[in-house]
Amino acid sequence: MTSNVFSRIENGELFLIAGPCVVESEQLCLTVAERLAELANRHKLPYIFKSSYKKANRLSASSFTGPGVDEGLSVLAKVKASLGLPILTDIHETTEILAASDVADVLQIPAFLCRQTDLVVAAGKTGRWVNIKKGQFLAPEDMALIAAKTGTKKTMLTERGTTFGYRNLVVDFRSLVIMRQTGLPVVFDVTHSLQIPGGGGTVSGGQPQYSIPLAKAAVAVGVNGLFIETHPDPRSALSDAGAMVPLDEMPKLIEACLRVRDAVQ
Repeated sequence: MTSNVFSRIENGELFLIAGPCVVESEQLCLTVAERLAELANRHKLPYIFKSSYKKANRLSASSFTGPGVDEGLSVLAKVKASLGLPILTDIHETTEILAASDVADVLQIPAFLCRQTDLVVAAGKTGRWVNIKKGQFLAPEDMALIAAKTGTKKTMLTERGTTFGYRNLVVDFRSLVIMRQTGLPVVFDVTHSLQIPGGGGTVSGGQPQYSIPLAKAAVAVGVNGLFIETHPDPRSALSDAGAMVPLDEMPKLIEACLRVRDAVQ
């Protein structure tokens, strides 16, 4: 199933990357993964499950950072084995890459770390797919140089908004078109494009009510994939509670995007 997902991505099919921001529990991950897999299968969408075993980019020292490498990867391995889904997770240091690549099919470079050459190069050498998030401080044209560091065409580039003043992000949809000129799959991160960094005091806030219009706009300009963080009860989530899409609203979002896809095709 995993290889079929990536062959379909290479063939240009619209695909979905989604899951809870961070591994909170095995049961949460399995519940979300199963629901999303059913949704993706119903609409014939290639699907990659996403969750982080560790969140290194935290505003406050009191923020939840995840269960860590060993426990977090064990949960992700259970999701992969139980449901046959490909897995995407963040990496933060080169010392994590070997363990992460044993489980994950896609190694994600967080936006704040996208210029860390050693990290990007080492991720590419694993033979896994690499998803590089465009830094909030970078021009889309810069991403071609960063993508080249992986040394592999098994690389995705993700737009997640650009810093615009304090605690605000904006999306320039030209960015998606510009990054597609690399010939690599381009993903739109719906969730983090609507994040309000530090907007919750000690945590980030968000505006998930705009998820559908922004996702539809991305599909309209020809994005390859959608990245969405979702949770059964975002208010109780341990990370990115202010930005995640409620799991029950995912069908509405996906169906709206597919209508746009069908119209532009």
